[in-house]
Amino acid sequence: MSSTPGNALVRRPFEGLPFEQELVAMRQLIPAATLRARTTAEHGGLDVQLATVLPMAWPGVRRTDGTVTVGVQASYAGGDLSRGLGAAIVQAAGLEPGTAVTSVTVEDDSPRLQEVLDLEGGFTFEIHDTFDFWLDPSAERTGEIEQAIQQANDAIMTTRAVTGMDHAYWVDAGAKDHVRWVLDADEDRVIDAVTRLHARRESAICEGSKYVGSFRAEGLAIPVWDIDKGLGVEAVDAAAEEFRARFEEALASTEPLTPTERRARGGIVARQVTLR
Repeated sequence: MSSTPGNALVRRPFEGLPFEQELVAMRQLIPAATLRARTTAEHGGLDVQLATVLPMAWPGVRRTDGTVTVGVQASYAGGDLSRGLGAAIVQAAGLEPGTAVTSVTVEDDSPRLQEVLDLEGGFTFEIHDTFDFWLDPSAERTGEIEQAIQQANDAIMTTRAVTGMDHAYWVDAGAKDHVRWVLDADEDRVIDAVTRLHARRESAICEGSKYVGSFRAEGLAIPVWDIDKGLGVEAVDAAAEEFRARFEEALASTEPLTPTERRARGGIVARQVTLR
């Protein structure tokens, strides 16, 4: 898996990982989340925590207990995010406990996440309301540390996983609420599915919601809905299973689009954007 040069653009860097959609959400959608995994025996069999972001935007840290934490939203050189994160894990594992990685060196032969992590092992994904996971369990909670965490916590937008729609996340974005759904499906088929529902006036998840467009991030399609303020995630949860069934039926359809659907598709395609 290391045949791609480190500076070459990989449009779907997490492909092949059993938690690909979670990592894309951590990179693009969720302010505070962690995913626990373990490295392969070749890479020391270490407990690893992938986190959305770390203090000072560090790429990684070797904690005092010897475990490794890396930041998914940190900046990495080259065009392969998986290789950057893999290099960060290896680099952090080589440090003395209690030391942070402030910059990552990515070489053409740096291992990717797909090579560093034990893909047969279990993993635990968790969305957090605070950045308390930054704290080293053995660290003293000084006033300075408390203040830094509180400042970070104040900027968190409340985010919840939607029950009944795996890899969909509701977020309170201030003026608006949104639902964003990370899908492992061909982008053209996702657009066709939304088109079929939109033409039947069935593209809303629930009363008070509206499909507003989609974007592609790390190679995956992410449709977006606006949700009326005050409804909360509860209204979305209540309708999610029924909507998911409608969407999956539309996604599975191989029938040609009708003239009405083709006209609707033009407007939907115009709303597409891409994030690398």
